[in-house]
Amino acid sequence: MNPLTKRSENYSKWYNEIVAKSGLAEFSGIRGFMILKPYGYSLWDRMKTILDKMLKLTGHQNVYFPLLIPKSIFSKEKEHIQIFSEGCAVVTHSRLIKKNQNQEELIVDSDSKLQEELVIRPTSESIIWKTYKHWIQSYRDLPILFNQWGNALRWEMRTRLFLRTTEFLWQEGHTAHSTEKEAIEETIKILNIYTDFSEKFMAIPVLQGIKPYMDKFSGSEKTYCIEALMQDGKALQMGTSHFLGQNFSKAFDVKFTNSNGKKEYVWSTSWGVSTRLIGGLIMSHSDDKGLILPPKIAPIQVVIIPICYKKQHTTTSIHKISIKILNLLEEEGIRVKYDDRMIYTPGWKFHEYEIKGIPIRISIGKNEIQNEKVEIFKRDTCEKIYIPWINLKNTIPKLLDEIQKNIYKKAVQRTQKLIIKSDHYNDFKHKINHSGGFIFAHWDGTKNTSKRIQEETEATIRFIPISTTNNKKKGKCIYSGKPSLQRVVFSKSY
Repeated sequence: MNPLTKRSENYSKWYNEIVAKSGLAEFSGIRGFMILKPYGYSLWDRMKTILDKMLKLTGHQNVYFPLLIPKSIFSKEKEHIQIFSEGCAVVTHSRLIKKNQNQEELIVDSDSKLQEELVIRPTSESIIWKTYKHWIQSYRDLPILFNQWGNALRWEMRTRLFLRTTEFLWQEGHTAHSTEKEAIEETIKILNIYTDFSEKFMAIPVLQGIKPYMDKFSGSEKTYCIEALMQDGKALQMGTSHFLGQNFSKAFDVKFTNSNGKKEYVWSTSWGVSTRLIGGLIMSHSDDKGLILPPKIAPIQVVIIPICYKKQHTTTSIHKISIKILNLLEEEGIRVKYDDRMIYTPGWKFHEYEIKGIPIRISIGKNEIQNEKVEIFKRDTCEKIYIPWINLKNTIPKLLDEIQKNIYKKAVQRTQKLIIKSDHYNDFKHKINHSGGFIFAHWDGTKNTSKRIQEETEATIRFIPISTTNNKKKGKCIYSGKPSLQRVVFSKSY
């Protein structure tokens, strides 16, 4: 296999090569649509399993709503439609027919035009709130805590695997509440779940914040987000949680009778993360040799490679010990693979699993049999150690925990170095262009100022911090010099 392009030489090319060579995904040939290959889907499936459990433990239930949404329903919430209508895909006809009897070419049957166009969901608020109108009558019907795993479609001009594709896999939560307080608490609860998932499982440190008014989710009162820094100093939005207020309940006339017998509009939230998380995982941890996966999220935590060659048979003592170790680790709940394929050399397999980011590689050959030890390769540090195979039951879980902590520690250290304050525009421009990172700076609160800064530096306001009193201090906008209530966070982003 050819070596990867170095991150320092071409970060974008390095990213694309990792996605391709590790077997995660590829473009389908239809602009903006990707194919998730088995290894890529197993990674998403692992994320899905963990997050799904976290949501269910907090009382959320899974549902599924239709992919196609009638245009009249989609159009109900006016602020919502202003943004999402620009990227909609629309179904207008119900069938294809042959152009003529002598040709195989198919055309749209003009007689099959639908009475009403159907929007392929870019997000599901409209179809869900149309349904909630029938489900919610009384305060006894609340809260509704539903989550949906599915896909969405939003046309994209510039696409990049996982980070920005026209179709993507995701989860979207949609909850209904009897009070404003309860809905806000739900919004923040989900933000904290996303934070825990990112930091404790994906080993990616994040900062929490609120999107400025011009970047909030269309149809929401307030959008909360978590943002992470990638190795190149650019930010990636990892998840969002929206307090929708009563906007959708008013648009769809969803009222409930409260405990005092009075009619009120329902309060609501929506929230989601997508396959974009896989892009964040790649850019947060990987190196010039390939993926580095945190053990908690890795589909395969340990791979066992026998040092055998074509002339040798798998019924040797090497094979027997390998199977014994395989069974031992599986009994401990470790996700382990035994690769005894004889069509590839051990060296080829070493390279393959380095690129795939498997946390631990165990090698067993004649020397290991004689010494009753195995060679352990740790992907995070590329360090080799030798351990008696009788100790593996206790040692491997400890090593996996150690690798998880080390990957997170490295990401935290890198992020902390790139959290910077700036009080002058020239200094701001220098930092944003040279080191990147999260730059805490004062902003006058106007859309025009943020637009001018973006045009001149490519930096956008990623979020308004919701914690630390230091950022609440008043000051002067770095661009206009006008009064500013607090610092916000700027960064270049994906």
